[in-house]
Amino acid sequence: MVVLVDHLGDPIGVQSKADVHGQSTPRHLAFSCHVVDERGRLLVTRRALTKKTWPGVWTNSFCGHPGPGESLEDAVRRRAGFELGLTVDDITCAIADFGYVARDATGIQENEHCPVFIARAVSDLTPNPAEVAQTQWTSASELRSAIDAAPWAFSPWLVEHFPQLAPHLAGHIVEAGDDD
Repeated sequence: MVVLVDHLGDPIGVQSKADVHGQSTPRHLAFSCHVVDERGRLLVTRRALTKKTWPGVWTNSFCGHPGPGESLEDAVRRRAGFELGLTVDDITCAIADFGYVARDATGIQENEHCPVFIARAVSDLTPNPAEVAQTQWTSASELRSAIDAAPWAFSPWLVEHFPQLAPHLAGHIVEAGDDD
């Protein structure tokens, strides 16, 4: 089940996740999370080719939908474990009011109120192949350059929220050439 929300992001109901995503998707609650490691690197992932929406595109570390009554922080921890086999801590909401509407190549629409988080990895990655095709540790400047060069290769939510996120990453990651 996903939480349906109004234009302010306030809950107004629930609906089956399988039924909510389609040609005309109601606004619902989601989240995106960017993971940094102890070396200050930023994790990006490539969505599995079997994903229903935006298969094979590069995106933030992971995304998800909190269940009814589940806190966003608990949903972040749950999805980190499910998608990446990863334990995270220091979960911080960097952009509380982010939202977007986008349609993928198959015609499925996303319509999400999608707060953006930063979290620190405290375990090794063991990606779930049904969710993640590939992982890459990078820097914010390298990611910005890649998004600028080929925005079509990245999820629309990452392309849209990354400029707003970049200043929040400054205290969490190192830039290329800064780590020893």
